[in-house]
This record gives sequence, structure tokens and C-alpha cells, in this order.
Amino acid sequence: MSPRRLHFPRGSLRSGAWDLELTTGKAGWSWCSLRVLELAPGGSSELQTEDDEVLVVPLSGACLVSYEDEEIELQGRASPFQAETDFCYAPRGASVVIASRGGGRFAIPGAKAQVSLPFRYGARGDTVEVRGAGSASRRVNNLCLPATFETDRLIVCEIFTPGGNWSSFPPHKHDESREDECELEEIYYYEIDEDLPGNGIGYQRVYGTLERPIELLAEIHTGDTVLVPHGWHGPAMAVPGYDLYYMNVMAGPCERSWLARDDPVHSWVRETWTAEQRDPRLRPWF
Repeated sequence: MSPRRLHFPRGSLRSGAWDLELTTGKAGWSWCSLRVLELAPGGSSELQTEDDEVLVVPLSGACLVSYEDEEIELQGRASPFQAETDFCYAPRGASVVIASRGGGRFAIPGAKAQVSLPFRYGARGDTVEVRGAGSASRRVNNLCLPATFETDRLIVCEIFTPGGNWSSFPPHKHDESREDECELEEIYYYEIDEDLPGNGIGYQRVYGTLERPIELLAEIHTGDTVLVPHGWHGPAMAVPGYDLYYMNVMAGPCERSWLARDDPVHSWVRETWTAEQRDPRLRPWF
């Protein structure tokens, strides 16, 4: 049997109007999905959410999101390397129109949902934190976590890792339902700062256990997607000179919670952070 595909370079999931369309069927799992829409100035596109609840998250540009007789205007941002963004939530069974006067690129993370929650706005707020220290410093925008924004199943966060730093470290996993772990599928969607010269790269590591083997060490470029159906994942590496952004999309069968367990081989690294300074490049953007 051939190994399961975990790394999808940009363009390999293009479908119709979608620059990226990763459904649960294409992923070969049950819960989470991701679409990325690229709109020309004045363009628009309609999304049928079907069984999924979704967010609309501007990666670049602003947009107007319409559902039934309601409209939500998202101010967005120039790029994930310049600001955090506002976003909106749309429920399962919705027909949503995304329109952009100036054009842009918009992520639509989703998860299978059993409860229909209201269409609503998510502000650019105080959900940002810096994790780690030294070369493991990274900024995390907790867009849609159990403690920051209500959904039925969907969990979404964004991570900014300055060039030369490591994130998703220590490696961790969340593929069992136990006291210290919640079973979650996970998507990594990557972008690398294209304002920098050269063709930026990063790296992603995924590995398994003896009982559930899985193996990936991939060179990452802007628009690439990595799937983590199970196993330890990390680090995500921003090579020197190239700032790295990724969006994590998670969902699973357990009650909505984000519980992950470090690989015990590497968990000691956390103790070293108390003696290190956080990277000064991770200053707040607002």
C-alpha cells in the first residue's frame, strides 16, 4: 500500500474558483476542511457550507460577506506578515457570498458541525500571545479557540514564526481521547513572506508511533498544505531570512477542546525557555 499523501504543494488542490479546496473526502478523514479563494478586484464567489461550519479569514485584502439578509464587512489586512485580521463565522447549511472591491486572498477553514450557530463577526482583538523563547519564539493569534470564540467543533489559530525560528515545538500530538489529549485532525496551511527576495522555504516534520507509523519531512512554500491525521508533529521551521506564517485548522469527535501531549523525548526543552528572552521581532502589530 502506498503511503498516505500528507503534503500538497500549491496548485495540487486547485478546483474551479478555489485556489485550494481540501474537503474531508480529499483529505481522507472525517472532520476538518480548508478552502482558499483568490478574488480579482470587484470579484465575488458563492460558498455552500453544507454540513460544515466555517470562518472567512482574509489572508490579504478586505471583503464583504453576505448571508441571507445580513452583511459583514471585514477590514482584513495587507498580508499575514503585517497584521492580524478580523473574520466572520457562517453556520452549516448556509449560502454565503464573498465579495471584494479591491481583490484579495481569503481562507475558509471548516469543520463538520451538528449545531447551527449565528452568522457573526469576529473582531481583531486581544487573542494574540507569544509562545516559547529564544529561537523557539513565535506569535500565535488564537482566532477561534474554545476560550476565544464559540463554534460547535471548529478550532483555528494563526502562527507567525520569524526567519530562523522554530515553532510547533516541542513536537506534540492529539490523536487519542484521554485525560491529557483530545482527538483532533489538523491542517497546516503555509505562506512565506513574498516581500522578501528569493523563493522562500520552510520545513515541516510529522512522525508517528510504533503502533501508528506516519512519516513526513517536507520542504514548504507559499500555498502549501500539510495534513496531520495522527502522530507527533513539529517542528515547523522558518529558515533564516524567511518569515513563516501558517494557519492551523482542527476538529475531531471529542468535545471541543485543544489538549495536546508533548513527545516526552523533547518535552524538557520547555524548561530552558525560562532563561531565554523572547524574540524582539515579535512586537505587537496593533
